[in-house]
Amino acid sequence: MTYKEEFIKFMSESGVLTFGNFTLKSGRKAPYFINTGNYMKGSHLAKLGTFYAECIKENNIDADILFGPAYKGIPLSVCASLSLFSKYGIDMYYSFDRKEIKDHGEGGMFIGKQPKDEDRVIIIEDVMTSGKALKEVLPKLQEAAKVKVVAMVITVDRMEKALEGELSAVQSVYQEYGIPVYSIVTINDIIQALEKGIIPGKEHLQAMKDYRSQYGVETK
Repeated sequence: MTYKEEFIKFMSESGVLTFGNFTLKSGRKAPYFINTGNYMKGSHLAKLGTFYAECIKENNIDADILFGPAYKGIPLSVCASLSLFSKYGIDMYYSFDRKEIKDHGEGGMFIGKQPKDEDRVIIIEDVMTSGKALKEVLPKLQEAAKVKVVAMVITVDRMEKALEGELSAVQSVYQEYGIPVYSIVTINDIIQALEKGIIPGKEHLQAMKDYRSQYGVETK
C-alpha cells in the first residue's frame, strides 16, 4: 500500500474515519465523519507523526518551524517534529501558541521556538473546515516577527464547497493568503480506498460519490 492508503486504513482502524448518516456543523447531511478526537494513545500519535512527515517530505516543504495552533495543533506539531527527525534526520523546531499571553515567568505568547524574522513556518492542523484557525493564528505570528508561512499541512482535504461561494476552504486560504495547503489524503483518496476494499464500508460508496458530486470542488 502507498502511505496514503496506509493512512486511510489507520484512520479507519482508529475510529477516526466512520461511515453512516451524520449532520455536520454546516447542516449538511454527510455519509462520512472524521473525528480526530479519537487519536488518544501514544501509538496513535507515533503513527500520525510519520504520515505528516511523509507528506512534508513528499512535497519538499522546507521550513524552520512546525507550528501547531492551540489546542489540537499542539500534539500534532510535536509528533510531526519527532517523526521528521527520527525518519529523515530533518531537525525542525516546534512551536505553539497560548490562548492568552503569559505575564509572568518566561512570559510571551509562544511555547517552544519563539518566531524570529525570516523564519519559515509550516502550520500543522488536523482537518480544515473553514480556515478559521489560520485566520486566528496568522496575526499572532506576524505580530511576533516577520515570518514567512510557507505551507499548511492537514490530514484530510474534504474538497468541499464552503457554505458561501464555489471554493473549498483549502482554495480560499490560497486565494486570500497565498499559502498552499497540503493534505495527507483527500476525499477522492478515501473513495478509492473504499473501491479497492482497503477499508470496510463499501456499502457507503455510492453515498460518498453522491455527496462528492453534490458538494465537491475540483482542485488543480
